[in-house]
Amino acid sequence: MGAAAEGLRRFARGEASDFGSALFSAPNARRLAARLARLRGAAMKLGQLVSLQGEDILPPEFAQALAVLRAQATPMPTEQLRRVLGREYGKGWERRFSTFDYDPIAAASIGQVHRATTPDGRDLALKIQYPGVARSITSDVDNVAVLLRLLNLLPLDLDIGGLAAEAKRQLAQEADYVSEARFLERYARLVADEPALFVPGVYWDLTTPRVMAMDFVEGEPLDVLDNAPLARRDAVGSLLERLLFRELFEFRVMQTDPNFANCLYQPASGRVALLDFGATQRFGAAFAANYARITRDVIDGNRTAVAREAIRIGYAAADDSPERMRAVVDIIFLVCEPLRHRGRYDFSKSDLPSRVRALGFDLAFRRGLLRPPPPETIFLHRKLVGSFLLLARIGARVDARALALPFLPTR
Repeated sequence: MGAAAEGLRRFARGEASDFGSALFSAPNARRLAARLARLRGAAMKLGQLVSLQGEDILPPEFAQALAVLRAQATPMPTEQLRRVLGREYGKGWERRFSTFDYDPIAAASIGQVHRATTPDGRDLALKIQYPGVARSITSDVDNVAVLLRLLNLLPLDLDIGGLAAEAKRQLAQEADYVSEARFLERYARLVADEPALFVPGVYWDLTTPRVMAMDFVEGEPLDVLDNAPLARRDAVGSLLERLLFRELFEFRVMQTDPNFANCLYQPASGRVALLDFGATQRFGAAFAANYARITRDVIDGNRTAVAREAIRIGYAAADDSPERMRAVVDIIFLVCEPLRHRGRYDFSKSDLPSRVRALGFDLAFRRGLLRPPPPETIFLHRKLVGSFLLLARIGARVDARALALPFLPTR
């Protein structure tokens, strides 16, 4: 209805219009983002994934509106929250806690977090899932995918079906808090040799498929490092960058949501607490090996080998023209600039995102030389991009090349 009204206004002004552009006028885009934030769950998550494709793929107003979905959701009313806890814990659930704060300390696409204490003195963070999220994943994702196809909004030939399937897979995992709790415990074991990292413990007596109970963690948002000495910012940045390489090449288990709120900095100890493991992804041995080889080839400056590995990953095809293959290799080399740099790379002073955006727009839209990335890479890409932006935000200088080399094949 909003699109129709906008189209009539444009017609009355003598302006040419089409349904897609009318639908995603700035006011309509903001209304859509607000509705998705209220729907939460799968519709909101797919909106988040589409927004990660970048402003060069989406209409600007749509991209800006959907960016809101990466940061916030509408919390449950108190009565709805009480009903959810009653279903999960049973009648008289309040007796399980000596205190319970009804105001959430965080709210996202799948659930919200509340602080509580138990009669035996445990200080908890309770992650509580919105009702109906798990049941509606398939239908909600399919409906939003149909909307995207009908409106023909995405200029690139994105694999909407593959994107939707990946969203369903990730959402089904995120909606199972027992699965997340197991990931949390596994991740704690994987990083046990990193004293500067902290992972909260799980309390299984209060954990269900829809509620996860874990240690409440004190800490500050990472942007508190804005005022920290440069050496401290560099140390935290190097810690997080090394963790990324360990996740991909050593653990083959990655927390793929780079949201700032998923980490807390503890100034007294200098530790970083890792909080949210719903978006944890396993990588197969072949997947990780492909990325290890292409990373090594980029560092070595071997364009022929990079082209070969790009085909294995799915960034290119064996029958691509030489021009298209050069374009793929060019964008890979540019994106990997921090890895090719010798010494500390200053993420905060880098204009790499704008250069990648400009080159990507030219190669993809002006010249039609880039393929959409495979859907199975979308969450890895989200982590890589988010990690760059995180290091830039805290003003870290990191020797990414030196951190990556120990995990790569030798030549």
